[in-house]
Amino acid sequence: MAAIGKIRSWGPVLATVIGLALFAFIAEEMFRSCEATGNERRQQVGEVLGKKISVQDFQSLVDEYQEVIKMTQGRDNLSEEELNQVKDQVWQQFVNSTIIETEAGKLGLTVTDEELQTVLKTGTNPMLMQTPFVNQQTGRFDVSQLTKFLADYKKMQETGGNAQMAEQYTRIYNYWKFMEKNIRQQMLAQKYQSLLSQCLFSNPVSAKMAFEGQNEESDIMLATVAYNTIKDDDVEVSDADLKAKYGELKEQFKQYFESRDIKYVDFQVVASKADRDELMKSMKDAQQKLADGSAIAETVRKAQSQLAYTGLAVQRTALPNDIAAKVDSMQVGQVSAPFETAYDNTLNVVKLVNKVQQPDSVEYRQIQVSAETAEEAAKRADSIYTALKAGADFEALAKKYNQTGAKQWMTSSMYERSQSIDADTKEYINNIVTLPAGEVKNLQFTTANIVLQVTDRKHFVDKYDVAVVKHSIDFSKDTYSKAYNNFSQYVSENKTLEGLEKNAQKFGYTVKERTDMYNSEHNVVGLRSTREAMKWIFDAKAGDVSPLYECGNNDHLLVLALTKVHPVGYRSQDEVKDQLKTEVIRDKKFDKAAEKLAGVKSIADAKAKGAAVDSVRQITFSAPVFVQAAGASEPALSGAVAAVKQGQFSPAVVKGNGGAYLFQVLSKKQREGVKFDAKQQAQQLQQMAQQAASRFMNELYLNAGIVDNRYLFF
Repeated sequence: MAAIGKIRSWGPVLATVIGLALFAFIAEEMFRSCEATGNERRQQVGEVLGKKISVQDFQSLVDEYQEVIKMTQGRDNLSEEELNQVKDQVWQQFVNSTIIETEAGKLGLTVTDEELQTVLKTGTNPMLMQTPFVNQQTGRFDVSQLTKFLADYKKMQETGGNAQMAEQYTRIYNYWKFMEKNIRQQMLAQKYQSLLSQCLFSNPVSAKMAFEGQNEESDIMLATVAYNTIKDDDVEVSDADLKAKYGELKEQFKQYFESRDIKYVDFQVVASKADRDELMKSMKDAQQKLADGSAIAETVRKAQSQLAYTGLAVQRTALPNDIAAKVDSMQVGQVSAPFETAYDNTLNVVKLVNKVQQPDSVEYRQIQVSAETAEEAAKRADSIYTALKAGADFEALAKKYNQTGAKQWMTSSMYERSQSIDADTKEYINNIVTLPAGEVKNLQFTTANIVLQVTDRKHFVDKYDVAVVKHSIDFSKDTYSKAYNNFSQYVSENKTLEGLEKNAQKFGYTVKERTDMYNSEHNVVGLRSTREAMKWIFDAKAGDVSPLYECGNNDHLLVLALTKVHPVGYRSQDEVKDQLKTEVIRDKKFDKAAEKLAGVKSIADAKAKGAAVDSVRQITFSAPVFVQAAGASEPALSGAVAAVKQGQFSPAVVKGNGGAYLFQVLSKKQREGVKFDAKQQAQQLQQMAQQAASRFMNELYLNAGIVDNRYLFF
């Protein structure tokens, strides 16, 4: 009993200890949960209608799209600008497809496998023409080719096979799955928009009215009191006027996505005079060596030219614009003096080695001969060459060596822009473009022989064998160091926007401004490699000054100051004060003009009161009239004229964009040679309804709760 009593005496202490332990356990779990949620959020590229996409999933979509472009365009890589376009397209597709799928799901709209098969069998969808499954004879998509390919691909996956062929099949399969996905999304979007457009379908009465509005032409006498004839100083604008106008136009100032204003200093480091002099010395040395007949490829390489010398003759279109313009006026063997090209910031020296006429397109066929030794390969190639010269069938011989010997075309574009061509490839191409049609030649290379026959040559053009030394006018490390130190001192001494602006001129800089930056932009003020600066902008507070950023092509120094944040919602009255003032001034000028025209019942009376009078012809309801006297397009005037009968005077002063108007309708008539076609007009209205439905998509977009965090990752 004593023990129990002792335990009871410790009861409050034990309860406290257990409570603290439980609290610690729960708190730890909450912390872990919050940390996991935070980590997940930090990995999210964006969100649409509650659907989140991670950076990994988004990157997979980007990679998928890149592969499609590389495959269809025969590209190895995309430029930074092209890659940014891909990211934008992938994001937009994710947003649009999410919105459509969500809205269509509410209505029970889907795309069934049967519907997709119908589209494939019909073969008229334009996207299908971008696939490899187009019948070359009919020029139409052939679903049987697709079916065969899918069967072959499945079989290859099950049984394995040639690694190179398997890779090619996989690339085509992935491309097809991409196209299939996009066709499904396209079909669903068309279904949804078709449903919306059917809701907006017109009736015969509306069709008739629309036709008359489009084709009834009115001639009028117009009296104009232009707003620009009334001085701004004669108009008083009060705070109450601005407040009332803000309330009237408030919806125009709604902001759906946050934007930010910045001020910044961007300094580009350029080559100093000493840098330019040093480069000019190197260029003159290259000029002299090219003129003396030194080894061309070696001279170009040692001069660190941006363009390697291949020794192949190319068309002007394959040369940079500045080089193409230069070779036109040069003689064979001539070497130019160093010249500067501003648009790519380079110094250049050009030698025209040769100018020839060669075919732009060559048809040829070949048999590749390899063996365990070079001697054995040469012996086999000699026997093939001898047989062909004696009249043997080319394709029959090729089949003996497990080759087709099929004819194929080589065009100049396939090799002209290559930056590096080895000796064997150069010899191979030169033989193809120089051999006469019907000629056979045995080419011996390091690893094999090729028996080549040219069968046709077309489109002879001028080609240029050109050696080019093109070198950027770069700044030296010393020049950059001096520029960096100066800019760094400026930034370190001025930690506020006031300081940046006050002392910019002292350091030789200019403070610039950029308003309404959105986080969907790929760079800051048009500079490359500014992702860190972009992240700073959308994490900073108004008044903050950024650290120094090195950006561009490692040639720009940048400092930023965040001046204002425009959150989602309505712009304040103060932010749109200038626009409001312009609107109020126009309203008040109209009031003055209307007062001036009060009681006017004729064009003559209007002219007597100072209105400018002129005739205006062929006014239609569907096309706003442009009034020369006011310098403005006036939809309101077109609408008012349509409502007044022939011979009548306007019942009220019309308020326009550029002036106040009175008019008398002189005549009304239908356009000559135009007849009402109910069916055609209904189709036209249907197209307009579809356009209206597509505009409705913008409303869905604005209300989709879109969160775009791409700037944090890309």
